[in-house]
Parts: sequence; structure tokens; C-alpha cells
Amino acid sequence: MARIVAVHGIGQQVLGEAALLKDWWPALRDGLGRSDGPRVAQDDVVMAFYGDVFRPPARTLAVGVPPYTAADIAPGLESELLMAWWAEAARTDTAVVAPDADDTLARAPRSVQAALRALSRSRFFSAIVLRSMVADLKQVGAYLTDPQVREAVRARVTAGIDGDTRVVVAHSLGSVVAYEALCALPDHGVRALVTLGSPLGIPMVFERLQPQPGRWPGGAHLVWTNIADDGDVVALVKDLRVRFGEQVRGSVVHNGAHAHDVVPYLTAEVTGTAIGQGLL
Repeated sequence: MARIVAVHGIGQQVLGEAALLKDWWPALRDGLGRSDGPRVAQDDVVMAFYGDVFRPPARTLAVGVPPYTAADIAPGLESELLMAWWAEAARTDTAVVAPDADDTLARAPRSVQAALRALSRSRFFSAIVLRSMVADLKQVGAYLTDPQVREAVRARVTAGIDGDTRVVVAHSLGSVVAYEALCALPDHGVRALVTLGSPLGIPMVFERLQPQPGRWPGGAHLVWTNIADDGDVVALVKDLRVRFGEQVRGSVVHNGAHAHDVVPYLTAEVTGTAIGQGLL
């Protein structure tokens, strides 16, 4: 199997392994090059694809994301996560009215509609149509609350990790899946876990981790590097040490206008360094 296992994030249900690696591979190679890391062949990287678990069954004239609306956001985890995104977007983007700001919008009820309306003005979410934003929320919610979905998704990652795997690099929701998969493997030989734009530190995500929140996902040989952009709303808790221990290495990068996109994360020198050290 491959030395590097890549784990994608939310919203990839209509893609596949090859389509994702088309973007991941050159970006990963660029990051390694900037850090003077070891040369890696494309065959050394495998994509643990799970997006199809969230793809609705085909039906006549149905394509892509279901026509979600604000009414489809469930109370509890989904609505709590939406409100957390709203607060973080307001912290990092002056175009977003804060939930507690003293103006017309903020005086409206702290509703799902108000949150979606505010987020539509942010540089982070402005290019994402409402139904896609809701779909992403529901993917996170489904993974954390539906045992069958969790088992199916995590099995994809576990299947990609074997005795040859030295690095797991995971983005967004994929970092949650990768973390749990490594915790569930008793004697894996992974040397480096690299998480990008991770929501692992968000309280409503952290408290639902299995088998045990805060557990170290490997032995003493494992080096965990968490990398986040300051404007990445999904990774609203940048420093994971408070949740997972002082041994977690953390870095904040600047991804420009695409704070949560995986490509600028992968091309960063600090990402290449973390991956390269795991391969040595």
C-alpha cells in the first residue's frame, strides 16, 4: 500500500479518489518541495475516499446536492455548529454582523435563518450556495450521530492504512475520521498525523469523539501537527493542545481568500515539513 494516506473533507460526495488526487498530489508535492522534503512518487499517495457514503441514491432528474433549505438544519448538533461558525466568521470578517451586535439583524432572533443570512456575507461562505452549506453541516452531523454512517466512513480510512503507511494527512471532517481511525488501530506504524483545517477542537465535535475524546491517536513515535488558517471558520479552535495535550504541534498559516481549501494548506512549507519528517 501507499506510504501516505490522504483523507478528504466535507462536500466531496460527487467526486472520487482519482478526481481528488488530481488536486491533492501536485499540491502535496509542492509543499514537500518548499520544505526540501524527500521525493515522493504519486504511487506513494492513496486517497481514502468516503464521499459517496453521503451521496443520495440516484433518482430520476436528481443531480448533485439535495435542495436543502434552512428548515432542514436539525436542532442540536447541526444548529449549534452553525451558530459557532457564525460567531467565528464575525470574529475574522468585518463584513459579517456578530450574533450579539447591536443592529437590526442582531436584534432578530438567533435563528438558523439569521445565521445563514449573516454567513452569506462572509468571504468564507459567500461562494457557497445555501443548500451546499446546509449539506456540509448535515455531513458533520451524520458522521457524529449516525453509527452506520460513522462505521462506513471510518472503514474507508482504516482500509487504507497498513504496515507501509507512515503519514496520514487529513482535511476538515476527514481529520475527525482519521483521528478516530488511528485511535481504533491498536498497533499502527503511522509516524505523522497532519490535520488541516480541522474542527476537532470545537466542543460539540470534541465531546462526541470515539472511542474517547482527547485520547492520543498512536504511540510515542507519532508526531501530530495541526495546521489552520486564522480565517478558517471550520477550524475555529486553532490550538488543539488544550484538548489533546501539549505534544500536539500547531501552526497558523495564511491561505489567502480560500481559507479552508485544501490546496493552499498542502502547498504550505510547514505542511511539507510535517509530511516529510514522517517519511524519514
